[in-house]
Amino acid sequence: MKHLFLTILLGVLSLAINAQVKKPNPPPVKIPFTESLQAVVVTTSGPSAIQGKARLFERKSTRSKWKKIGDEFPIVVGRSGLAWSSDSVPEPAVEPIKKEGDGKSPAGIFPLTFAFGRPDKPGDVKLSYTKLENYSECVDDVSSSHYNRLVDRLKVGNFDWRSSEKMLEVGPQYDLGLFVAHNSYPVRRGDGSCIFLHVWQDASTGTSGCTAMRRDDLKRILAWADPAKTPYLIQLTEADRKKYQKTWNLPK
Repeated sequence: MKHLFLTILLGVLSLAINAQVKKPNPPPVKIPFTESLQAVVVTTSGPSAIQGKARLFERKSTRSKWKKIGDEFPIVVGRSGLAWSSDSVPEPAVEPIKKEGDGKSPAGIFPLTFAFGRPDKPGDVKLSYTKLENYSECVDDVSSSHYNRLVDRLKVGNFDWRSSEKMLEVGPQYDLGLFVAHNSYPVRRGDGSCIFLHVWQDASTGTSGCTAMRRDDLKRILAWADPAKTPYLIQLTEADRKKYQKTWNLPK
């Protein structure tokens, strides 16, 4: 009887552990930009600028030329402008480098890995989608094992953080969004976390480090982005876009 009780107890514990499913995170292996067939290109007038513009580009194959899709639209970046992501710092190294809490959006080239939002997954969204729940949080505590991850506090298992963005408490700005895989391959503690494309507050208010835009423009990106085409965000000052265009084979 004692053995039967232990067997049942172990089974219950096993089910509980397996039930602690994490929310979607960036894939463990980064697909390089050279394989991308879709790109959101964001440019600003300079490293301190808050406002900028975005354009969508596609190409039929990795050997084809990039072609513009639709009209450009306005965006805002971090309240302190742009800083190079540790993922994309050119050689020789260029300052400043993006750090946690600096109010800057990362400059560089990043995969767009999954979408999220308050409603159920919209029918036209092809990316993996996380529906935000009451305990959805993006962890910005540099000491946490879940740093730079969007998780459900009740499902993640190891609750080891003291600081996070409680997603539903942010309000309409997180009604819809895309995860920008900055500082994800690998995650470096302190190099910046929880970077999204999301709905802006207005056309002149910068973010804490994300890139924000009108709701309709974000919905356009969500309906367009196709995981089979490895969508990327290219985010640079206009001067740096021109400087690295040939080297990185960026859209014109």
